[in-house]
Amino acid sequence: MNDSPSFFERLNNWIRNSVMVKLISMAILILLLLIPANMVESLIREREYRRLDVINEISGTWGNDQTLTSAVLTVPYEIYFTNDKKEVVTQTQYAHFLPENLQIDGEISPEKRYRSLYEVVVYVASLSVKGNFKNIDFSEWNIRSEDILWNKAFLSIGITDMRGIQEKILLQWNDTTLSLNPGIESNDVIESGVSVKVPVNAESANLNFSYSLTLNGSKTLNFIPLGEETNVSIISSWSDPSFMGAFIPDEKTINNSGFTADWKVLHLNRNYPQKWRGESFHVNTSSFGVNLLVPVDHYQKSTRSAKYAVMFIALTFLIFFFVEILNQKRIHPIQYILVGLALCIFYTVLVALSEHISFNLAYIASAIAVIVLISLYASSFFKSTKLTLLCALVLVILYGFLFTLLQLQDYALLLGSFGLFVTLAIVMYLSRNINWYDFINKSDKE
Repeated sequence: MNDSPSFFERLNNWIRNSVMVKLISMAILILLLLIPANMVESLIREREYRRLDVINEISGTWGNDQTLTSAVLTVPYEIYFTNDKKEVVTQTQYAHFLPENLQIDGEISPEKRYRSLYEVVVYVASLSVKGNFKNIDFSEWNIRSEDILWNKAFLSIGITDMRGIQEKILLQWNDTTLSLNPGIESNDVIESGVSVKVPVNAESANLNFSYSLTLNGSKTLNFIPLGEETNVSIISSWSDPSFMGAFIPDEKTINNSGFTADWKVLHLNRNYPQKWRGESFHVNTSSFGVNLLVPVDHYQKSTRSAKYAVMFIALTFLIFFFVEILNQKRIHPIQYILVGLALCIFYTVLVALSEHISFNLAYIASAIAVIVLISLYASSFFKSTKLTLLCALVLVILYGFLFTLLQLQDYALLLGSFGLFVTLAIVMYLSRNINWYDFINKSDKE
């Protein structure tokens, strides 16, 4: 009777005990588990897109991002030319003048709106604007005085979302009070806003204006520095501002009770002059302002955490692999897969809980649930309390390390790189005395 094992039995035994085959199997399993990991990231993006839809929906009824362009004095004039039919045709064109000084003082009152599970930041901006025009000079353009339509001159103010206007806007023009109306006769400089005809003539000099504006908006409030010198001063109770655009504040104070910010912009800092004709220049490129930033929300943190899924799976598998080779414990690929799926489930549980409670509590609850689940499952095939506790401790360290990374923004990359370096160093230290060829030879003999 032949008691020697058959070829298939030897092959099965070799696959079961070969270190190289085990490593290749682990690599294949990790690649396969990238599929559910990517599905988790897609789920997070889907929930975030839904949140953005809600933000746009609320902003659409309250008021979108606002940009204030204040103020432009426009004087129409006529030109004459002969067309193809030898007829003299009159055409109206526009000359635009910007203020010498522009002072904007404002207070932003933020408010949080909720729709279902989602939070949206909106605001009411109370703005006080004043400035003056030095003179209205056409001399350098060689335009005849009789062709200038002084009686049609108008002042325009740019407001990107007109739905945000909450009160009637009254313009104080020297000693005259004027009521601004929607729409602008010429869109050379401003596309959306309000305007009013103003009394002006060739002798006009030092024209002063002022007005107050109450404006609803969402997230950002921007300004265009039209003055030869533009000064903007903003205060708000929002404690997480993000200053954006072409210019940052010259002075700012940020604390838990809110922020103050002051800008001073000269006409030399921009790429357009104080007067021009037609559509020669575009002013929006010089916009600056503030974004009422919502601190890294739970979707952003969940996305960041999901990017570490492969690292978690690989390190956990590595721990199980060392348990196998050092303690002669056999772990089936199916058991590796189930552990990997449990690690992926962590992220879906995290997203679901963070929509109802704070992200930190959601993270702790999700991590505890997954650590307990994997530890109890590992105890069934480790058959050792010591090894099970070791596995649980490693998972606690991993999730604790990730939690620390998510709390940091400026130093996340530095700490993450250092953590991976330390992890690799520990693995190299623990495996320094392993004779890998001896393991291979043992498996071949078996």
